[in-house]
Amino acid sequence: MLVLTRKKGESIQIGNDIEITIAAIKGDQVKIGINAPKNVEIHRKEVWMEIQSENTAASAEVNDLFSILAKAKKE
Repeated sequence: MLVLTRKKGESIQIGNDIEITIAAIKGDQVKIGINAPKNVEIHRKEVWMEIQSENTAASAEVNDLFSILAKAKKE
């Protein structure tokens, strides 16, 4: 993991297209602004983890459905 120190108003550039700017610092919270192309999905980590969990569950349901259909086709 790369750890960088930035002050309010300073930025971090990721590749050619993503810029992260420190917008505000208040107590133990840091507000950041992210400038990225519209095709780049940006989520809080806990939201991203929930999306991944739901995708895994949905994929398992589709696999179960395929199994059921395969069994039905054999009968």
